[in-house]
Amino acid sequence: MFHQFGATADSLSKASTLVFRIGTDAHLYDDPDDVSIAPLLDSKFDSEKCEALKRLLALIAQGFDVSNYFPQVVKNVASQSLEVKKLVYLYLLHYAEKRPNEALLSINYFQKDLGDPNPLVRAWALRTMAGIRLHVVAPIVVVAVAKCARDPSVYVRKCAANALPKLHDLRLEENTGGIEEIVGILLNDNSPSVVGAAAAAFASVCPNNLNLIGRHYKKLCETLPDVEEWGQIVLIEILLRYVIARQGLVRESIMASPYSEYLDSEIDGPDRDFAVKEETNVVSIGAYQSQLLQMASKSYLEGPEKYLSQMNFEDKGAFQSGLPKFTSAKNDDVKILLQCTSPLLWSHNSAVILAAAGLHWIMAPKEDLRRIVKPLLFILRSSSASAYVALCNIQVFAKAMPSLFASYSEDFFICSSDTYQIKALKLEILSNIATESSIPVIFQEFQDYVRDSDRRFAADTVAAIGLCAQRLPNVANTCLEGLLALTIPQSLNNDTESSGGDSIVLIQAIISIRSIIKLDPPRHEKVIVHLVRTLDSIKVPTARAMVIRMMGEYNSSGHILPKMLTSVLTYLACCFTKEALETKLQILYAAVKVVLCARGDDLCASKKLLSYVLELAKCDINYDIRDRARVIRKLLTQYLFSFELVEEARYISESKNMSCLLAERLFLEKPKSMSTEPNNYRFYLPGSLSQIVLHAAPGYNPLPEPCSLTIGDSSFGSNIVKGGTHSDLYGVDDSERASGSSDDDSNSSDGSEISEAGSSGNDVGDESGSASEGDENTGLLINFSDVGNAAYANLNGNSEVNDPQSRPNDFGELMSNRALESWLDESPDSSRNAPESSSFQNSSARISVGSLSERVKPKSYTLLDTVNGNGLRVDYVFSSEMSSKSKFVCLEVSFKNCSNEPKEKILLFDEDIEGGQDNSEQALRTNESSSAPHNNDVKVIVPVEEIPCLEPGQSSKKIMEVHFHHHLLPIKLVLRCSGLKLPVKLWPDIGYFVKPLPMDDEEFFRKESQLRGMFEYNRRCTFIDHVRELKDEKGEISLVKDKFLVVCETLGLKMLSNANLSLISVDMPVTTNHDDVSGLCLRFACEILSNSMPCLITVTLRGNCSEPLNTTVKVNCEETVFGLNLLNKIVSFLAEPPL
Repeated sequence: MFHQFGATADSLSKASTLVFRIGTDAHLYDDPDDVSIAPLLDSKFDSEKCEALKRLLALIAQGFDVSNYFPQVVKNVASQSLEVKKLVYLYLLHYAEKRPNEALLSINYFQKDLGDPNPLVRAWALRTMAGIRLHVVAPIVVVAVAKCARDPSVYVRKCAANALPKLHDLRLEENTGGIEEIVGILLNDNSPSVVGAAAAAFASVCPNNLNLIGRHYKKLCETLPDVEEWGQIVLIEILLRYVIARQGLVRESIMASPYSEYLDSEIDGPDRDFAVKEETNVVSIGAYQSQLLQMASKSYLEGPEKYLSQMNFEDKGAFQSGLPKFTSAKNDDVKILLQCTSPLLWSHNSAVILAAAGLHWIMAPKEDLRRIVKPLLFILRSSSASAYVALCNIQVFAKAMPSLFASYSEDFFICSSDTYQIKALKLEILSNIATESSIPVIFQEFQDYVRDSDRRFAADTVAAIGLCAQRLPNVANTCLEGLLALTIPQSLNNDTESSGGDSIVLIQAIISIRSIIKLDPPRHEKVIVHLVRTLDSIKVPTARAMVIRMMGEYNSSGHILPKMLTSVLTYLACCFTKEALETKLQILYAAVKVVLCARGDDLCASKKLLSYVLELAKCDINYDIRDRARVIRKLLTQYLFSFELVEEARYISESKNMSCLLAERLFLEKPKSMSTEPNNYRFYLPGSLSQIVLHAAPGYNPLPEPCSLTIGDSSFGSNIVKGGTHSDLYGVDDSERASGSSDDDSNSSDGSEISEAGSSGNDVGDESGSASEGDENTGLLINFSDVGNAAYANLNGNSEVNDPQSRPNDFGELMSNRALESWLDESPDSSRNAPESSSFQNSSARISVGSLSERVKPKSYTLLDTVNGNGLRVDYVFSSEMSSKSKFVCLEVSFKNCSNEPKEKILLFDEDIEGGQDNSEQALRTNESSSAPHNNDVKVIVPVEEIPCLEPGQSSKKIMEVHFHHHLLPIKLVLRCSGLKLPVKLWPDIGYFVKPLPMDDEEFFRKESQLRGMFEYNRRCTFIDHVRELKDEKGEISLVKDKFLVVCETLGLKMLSNANLSLISVDMPVTTNHDDVSGLCLRFACEILSNSMPCLITVTLRGNCSEPLNTTVKVNCEETVFGLNLLNKIVSFLAEPPL
């Protein structure tokens, strides 16, 4: 009508769109090919740089690759603008893994930003450093995280906690212990937000190191209500695991119900470690409910898979393992945990409510469990997803303890907006919590549900009615009346297919009727007769088959049914050819059962009907029917035929007993009912994903064994450094500690030092390691001298510190010693240079431990296992032999054919070298490259001779020289075997990137005095290898062995077995006690292969000979990064328990 209005509306629409875009960044997504980005990045105005960086991030969000701008973006990391710096950090996080070399250029800027006065800048720098997933910068990132863990800003400390899982994902075994110690520091923080992030880091890094929780348990419980919601969920699980591992289960809780008869409630004693005496047989307490509780308790502790597998091989009431240990609800740890989690039951977050409810379900006394009911019902009023998760857990609670929700049945009535999954769960819960007082109301609801248009839901309702009848026998008759009404054929008799909606309801109704009849068959004879009489009107094959099966199974029950069997079988025989497969099978079985149970005149009629049915089955088109009929005919020959010959009659009489027994066992034996046994149920921890999906999801762990954590574990399991060197190492002064997270326990945080544990050291000892031991006084075991005084005289002398000329490489230039020194803010002070104790400055005794090289046991590492190598196994050990080529490490590689076929043409070579290249040409190229300056093109392996053939069971060894580009990164090689190329990775061991450096004591002390300050690093750990060596065959401390010599030999042997070192001296103060080794000092020296710089190692012991020793390891090395990594490696293998 008015065409101009249409045009105006269109233009108005466009105009309104433009108006809404004003003041937003929507224009950044308009032109992906904008060529003005590069000039803007080089602009001198921060606003233009921000515009360019925003365009780049918009392109990244759209999926475009803009990594070509990486160099231009990296140089802007030094900008003083916070907005530019933040955008640059976001860009670097995205492309750091694709452009690692360029990303390393910005490491120095990150280090500077970590000292920025603005906490946002410090946090951004740390987050970006942790996001650069490169192994070469991992040691620097660990130190940065440790520094930021004590930052005055809460936000920076929280970012430090969030960075720990990223470091852990790099799988750096050398840093595992250090990361765990940082977690312990952050768990003791005063800020709830930091504690929540630290709890998440604990769950990711070291979920089984519960000793860290024990040091701060009460503080964590008190902080729990103030932690952010998602941190509360993780922290609740951690605290629950700790309490169970430390104190055990609560004997007043539902977890102890199956064992209540074994708990002596009258014992007055300490609450903790309340142990239940061991029993081999547990009598069921409440039958079905007791079995459920027992299974839930065992599944929570062991896992459903393990528990069910044990049940398959054990009697239902027997336990092969000991019963769990219990404590009282009045225990201080249990009491404070329940008190601190009670307010969380009314949290705004549904997941927090569920986590708190799960903790109370496991730990709270049974009389206090009702407090979790209303919070769980409150979740049902939230979103469908939250309601479904809550119902999955309520379903378990209702199975194990129906009385808990019995008075809240109306809260589980179906709503029209509920999904099918929620409806099914509510029906099952209603059937579990129904009582005689609430069943009338529930039945009224069920009547409406049966008429629902969703016939699958109606069938589930019918199944729920059957479950109610089984649980409440008094209402079984009422349930049967309702179920029989559903079998009336008016609405189900319209030739409905088995897959139709009404047929599902009919089948389920008959299944429910059958389950009720099983409870008392003679009492329900009329129900079976009613179903048989309506058989002609039931057209669903499955339903007809179930009715016929009931008729055959209960053919001798009552007085009415046996009289009508002949007529019914005659009718079924006439309809046999028209029936479906399942119906034919049940007719055949029913006829057999009737013949086996018939007596008198009925037997003759039944035989004739069975013979007729067998003849029909013999000609059936289905081979299954024909085969079953043939087997039945052979089994029931004596019933079906009469014999006139005497010999045949005698033969039949002899075999009659066997055939009758077999036939009765097959057709008349009642199957065991599995409906009342809870063995098919799977219980997982409340609130876990596994409880929703009903199988062990990735990362699921059952609860720890009760009382498996003892106080002594904390002193042996974690390598905690005690003393005041931690703040000095990371440049944090007292003012920062006061404004940051103050530690209540000085031994667990402020006095903590990073130490590494858990990685196994690589392993060949040094033959020349003890060469300098016996230069003087080789014949004496102990030689008295003033070693200590001489050492400290050298330290206080006027020796000048020389600055060795380092040989920088690509990575060394980026992280120079001076840059790291300025970042760490380490200045040598008197406390660092002074000896640990003045008592060690007295005269010392020189101990000679003899030659240890012959006792060194190299540790073998697998390069290729038999599964991936098609039967070929390749192992390697690091050799103490020195390579003729500079910067190369010698390896001894062993090849073994574990298959039944010979292996031919076995060769290990660099993947960059063609496999068919001549070995001489490879060697020539390697020699040329080794004489050239160091670059990334240097070949990593000196070619070895090819193994022509390895017969089955045969083995061969080769000495291989390898050049690692970095002491943390592996090299990729290719193993060619029988024409196949198999990629393998060869991992380095920093302990063999050095060579022994023999020297005397004076030279050692002189070099040590030159490498003080930032070139000196300390760590502490616990050494326990000597304890086993001192024990005799009975496990007692031997009085014959020289304890000091055993300690020295054990420690020296472990050092030489894991690193290529030279043992300089072993000194012990003369004033030591008989068993006290405090002050025992072992000195080692080595030289870095890459730059020939010396590296000095001093190991000092404290403690009693027969107990674990506190060990202090000191490394003096000018190469900062190398020295830190070597120190971490030494602490790691010293803290390892002996094999």
